[in-house]
Amino acid sequence: MEYGSIEREIHIEAAPEVVYEVVSRPEHLREWWPDEADLEPVPGATGVISFGDETTPEAHVAPLTVVEADPPRRFSFRWVYDDAEAATPANSLLVTFELVPSGTGTLLRFSETGFREKGWEAAVLEEQYHEHVKGWDYFLPRLVTYVARLVSTP
Repeated sequence: MEYGSIEREIHIEAAPEVVYEVVSRPEHLREWWPDEADLEPVPGATGVISFGDETTPEAHVAPLTVVEADPPRRFSFRWVYDDAEAATPANSLLVTFELVPSGTGTLLRFSETGFREKGWEAAVLEEQYHEHVKGWDYFLPRLVTYVARLVSTP
């Protein structure tokens, strides 16, 4: 296995405009992915997401940098980098949400790339890759469920 990228395609029964908001705005991100999110969805903006209670040692706070914000087509950001550095292709992972109109809904093309570029040793690369696969396999279905609740609420 090459551990180069994670890719998923998911059909969501909502317009691309709705899905774009859900993958790019902190108030929506908190509903399906991190416990907290603080970011502006504009290219070059930096922010953070956090998992767990920030007052405990198990909490994980991750910086992120928005790379592309092209509503309602594409949203991408870099994360998994040292917060003392600026995110680059050599020190971070790139997450991309590409939204394609499909019937009455949206085809979400998700990818996370940059695992090999991080320069991790083989065991760390494999562990990180599998950890991210497991994470996205958990969180992406939550995105679909959240959008369904959002569009069914009057």
